[in-house]
Amino acid sequence: MAGMQYIKILLLILIIGLAGCSDPLDDQIIQQTAISEQRVETLGQALTNGGVRNATLINQYAEKVLQLKPELSPLINEFKKDATVKGPMYLALIDRLNTIKTQPNMFASKQAIYDELLNIYQAADPTLYSDALSDPLNVLADMSDGQLPRINSLAKNQSAQINNAQDFGTGEQLIGNPNYGQWSTGSNGMSFWAWYGMYSMIGDVFGSRRTSYNDWSRGRNYSYYNDYGRKRYSSPSQLSKQTSVENRTRKTFESRGQKFTSAYSKNRTGSSSLSSQSRTAQTSANKFKSTSKAKSSYSKSSSKNASFRNSSSSTSRGFSRGK
Repeated sequence: MAGMQYIKILLLILIIGLAGCSDPLDDQIIQQTAISEQRVETLGQALTNGGVRNATLINQYAEKVLQLKPELSPLINEFKKDATVKGPMYLALIDRLNTIKTQPNMFASKQAIYDELLNIYQAADPTLYSDALSDPLNVLADMSDGQLPRINSLAKNQSAQINNAQDFGTGEQLIGNPNYGQWSTGSNGMSFWAWYGMYSMIGDVFGSRRTSYNDWSRGRNYSYYNDYGRKRYSSPSQLSKQTSVENRTRKTFESRGQKFTSAYSKNRTGSSSLSSQSRTAQTSANKFKSTSKAKSSYSKSSSKNASFRNSSSSTSRGFSRGK
């Protein structure tokens, strides 16, 4: 009996010791996973029930542009998905959550997982998400040839003048956003923007020239994604790819003795009437350095195999204006 009691005491000591050695970050990850999942689900309900302002406007803008240019219905219907749970931005949030749950080894550390969960939680805030939808919404505005005003953004000519930006054509707000396309490498070794699927109509219909990464990084105009939402609405894998494209282009230009300007060296001016959440989140996102640098946030070996797809008017917060 004494021997059995001794064994029980040893087991209790061992259990207490193991509990004391557990990583508190494990519990935080479990809790934050549930919280972030719930936030994404709530966002989906808000989209379905018409509770996201710019999603509602996307539907209204799409119907107006469809009347003006019915021949663009395939592209317009693709943009209408942004107002639903079938949109690329929302599906990307689902993909990122699934990666955390099923492929945690894709991340370099537990802290990187936790940071990603916090970014997803912020990205799924309905107000922030509405701000992020201003990019596809304003592409529809530009497609209307001045019939519809831009939302949460200065008019194109105003922001272009302020930023000394080049004109990359209709749809330029979405260049650099991995939910709509990707940077591909040409035969000359330089990167250019390639649209996904139906979005290729943007270049085909509106005659936008093939946009090189160097031209865009030096002369891009304002967009919500690139100036406010990039770290929230990109997976670590996507951020890693963006860093790789920039570093490769920089090295190429430096080898030629030419100057290279980073697309993200400074924020472009052009936002208007953005939520206070967007401005606050921009500051807090900068604290997550691990999610902005591929080597610190994402496993090198894993990132190689990871694949995630996943006008002339002044600014207005309303839908209609004088015709």
